[in-house]
Amino acid sequence: MAINLAHAFARVGYRTLLVDADPQGSVGLSLTRQSRLLSGFYDYISDPGIALERIIVPTRMETFSLVTAGQGGDYEIGGTPTGVHLSRVRSFLRAVEARGYDICLIDTPAGLFGLTADVICSSHGVVIPQQAEPLGIRSLPKMLEGLNRLRVIHPGLKVIGVGLTMVQKDMEESRDSVEALKNLLPAELVLRTMIPRDTLFVKASARGLPVGVMDDGVGALAVFDSLRAEVEAKLNLQPPVPRD
Repeated sequence: MAINLAHAFARVGYRTLLVDADPQGSVGLSLTRQSRLLSGFYDYISDPGIALERIIVPTRMETFSLVTAGQGGDYEIGGTPTGVHLSRVRSFLRAVEARGYDICLIDTPAGLFGLTADVICSSHGVVIPQQAEPLGIRSLPKMLEGLNRLRVIHPGLKVIGVGLTMVQKDMEESRDSVEALKNLLPAELVLRTMIPRDTLFVKASARGLPVGVMDDGVGALAVFDSLRAEVEAKLNLQPPVPRD
C-alpha cells in the first residue's frame, strides 16, 4: 500500500518522500535492488552524524524520493521501549520538512511498540492497513485502543482510517470480513477505498515499479488515486504548489 499511495501523491504534484522503516526492507527492495547497500532510516536514527541528504534516493519521478531501511546493524532498536528514539525520529521529520517535502509516508512494522510507536507519536496521522480476513478484523479494537493510549504522548495524532487490503469480492470469507469491519467500527474510521487482491501487484514488485505504471495498471491507478483523495481530505492537505 505504501509504495502505491506515495506514487499517487507524487503523480499529482506533491513532493513525496517514502520511508521504509521496516527492518525487512520490503519497500526499498521493491523499488531498488541495491537498497541493502544504501544507508537509510535506521542508520540515520542510530547515528546523529548522518545528514538527511545522504540517505535520500531519487526515483525516475522528480516528485518521488525514497529512504530505504538501510544497512544499520542496530535493527534491534525496533524492539526497544517506546520513546527511546522519539527525539531522533522527530529530528528526522523536521529535516524532511525543512527540505521542502509536501508529504512523508513512513511504512513501519506492525504493532504499537518500539520504533513504530515513536514514528506514530511523531506523525500527523496514521493509516491502518488491514487484510480482509476474519482473524485480522477481530484484532482491530485492541489496535485502536493502543493508538488512543499513544495520544497521551501525541495528543494531535489523527487516525486517518483503516484501509482494507487483499479484498476478494468473489470469496465469501473476504466479503464477510469487509462487512464485519464496517459493523465493528464507526463509519468515519473505515476508508471507502478498498485494495483488491491482484497478481498485478506481485508483477509490479518484481519489476521494481508502482503498480500504477504497469501496462495494465489503469484500474490500480484509479484505486490509489481514490485512496490518496481520501487521505488528502482527512488531513486537510492543501493542493501542491506548481513547480517550474
